[in-house]
Amino acid sequence: MTNILSFEELTEEEKQHQFLQRIQAGEKIEADDWMPEEYRKTLIKLISMHGISEIMGALPEKEWVPKAPSLRRKLGIMAKVQDEMGHGQLLLRVAEDLMKPYGKTREEIMQDLFSGDLKFHNVFHMEAPTWGDAGLIGWLVDGAAIITQTNMLSASYGPYARALKRICAEEVFHAQHGEAIIMALAEGTQKQKILVQESLDRWWEALLMFFGPGDSSTTGSSKQDITMKYNIRTKSNEELRQDFFSKYVPRILSLGLRLPDETMHYDEEQERWIYKQPNWNKFKEIIRNNGPKSKERLRLRQLSYENNEWVREALS
Repeated sequence: MTNILSFEELTEEEKQHQFLQRIQAGEKIEADDWMPEEYRKTLIKLISMHGISEIMGALPEKEWVPKAPSLRRKLGIMAKVQDEMGHGQLLLRVAEDLMKPYGKTREEIMQDLFSGDLKFHNVFHMEAPTWGDAGLIGWLVDGAAIITQTNMLSASYGPYARALKRICAEEVFHAQHGEAIIMALAEGTQKQKILVQESLDRWWEALLMFFGPGDSSTTGSSKQDITMKYNIRTKSNEELRQDFFSKYVPRILSLGLRLPDETMHYDEEQERWIYKQPNWNKFKEIIRNNGPKSKERLRLRQLSYENNEWVREALS
């Protein structure tokens, strides 16, 4: 008679093998399921960073709520800011469930942000000095986010995949909102057209950095390899960046805008876009909270967190 071992009796190696078989078969992993430490820690880092970036990402546009050029634009950007904060809260709940075995909470995620242990996305360290920047964030930054996030809609971790389904649906409206602002400016006066071009020039390098370095040798990190190993995502950083170019470069040019990179072109033979690499050393400095607006936005987030502590205490 064959002796069938229970899951608890399996060795760590056998559990790992069984786990990989599950995700390769397309099964979803849930919060209470057994998972390798590497998988859990990768998800915690990824989802915490994503959630915090949604919250920090609301701040550049929040600056434009009182300065938007019309009531309709004020209402539109205010609704977008509210959505981004909601996305952040949703994702931090997903991360919190993963952290339960370590006894960590959402409050500790925020403290990790303030201490510099948790990073937020490079684009949200940047300045947004004009209304053109507000539009560009919605159109191209959110457009880049949609490309990244839709790549993870079939992620092996079920709670994250389900959260992304809702988030991506709302991000499509955000990108349309930004595109409407840019279209209005690009079809406006000469001064407005220059405003858009200046915003594109200012944000181009940050947009290239959005997807991260093209391979692990650039930073010594193999995070993208781990996420692909566990079917959290299916495409590499460079593949996502190439998808972004294919979707948005024709749209940028159709508006009569000039690409900030004179060397950029599509190589038919290689079937890929050739472009000037951004300064990855600058990228490292930015995500270490040494970007143009890093300190200011972190301080604003911390003040808000401290001033609203009484609300959290009342709810608990």
